[in-house]
Amino acid sequence: MRCRDAKIYIAAQREGDLAESDAAALKEHLTECPDCRALEQRERSLDTLLSSSAPHTPVQQAHVSTEHIMQAVQQQRQISQQLEDIRKQQQSRVARLRPFGAASAAIVFFTLGSIPLLVLAIILIQTDLVVKAVSSPLNGVIDMLFISGQYLQTELTWVTRNNLLLSAIAFAFVVMMGVWLRLMRHPQET
Repeated sequence: MRCRDAKIYIAAQREGDLAESDAAALKEHLTECPDCRALEQRERSLDTLLSSSAPHTPVQQAHVSTEHIMQAVQQQRQISQQLEDIRKQQQSRVARLRPFGAASAAIVFFTLGSIPLLVLAIILIQTDLVVKAVSSPLNGVIDMLFISGQYLQTELTWVTRNNLLLSAIAFAFVVMMGVWLRLMRHPQET
């Protein structure tokens, strides 16, 4: 046996993977070769040094009682039930709001759209009629409102000329539809 093979056999012997026939051949080589014998003795002394210096701590077994397991299962059931209750509440809330969503959005849009347009139409078309109808009981306030109305009429003429009013109404409509779509969607399941 060559010394190179003996070193491999010594390493295998340390790990406990050496066959009986190879162990006999290694023993014979160690009796003949002083270098390999010295290597084998150094390996043994290193093993004993390492095993004696490492404190032996007993491994503690994890203690999980049946009671702890049952408590964890019960808590899991309670959490699952609470999540299911919350999910049902969300679904019932959406189901209650769904029939009224479209009608509410239409009413809100009509109200928000018609009131400014009605005021705009009265101010633009019948300014004198508005002033006469309101002027008799409140003279001083009406004069101030009349001047404010004229300023407002000028500004609204400018706004309608540049389509800013139409843009504002379209923006309000888009925002309301976005809110309506957000409220009417199905709840996300996780």
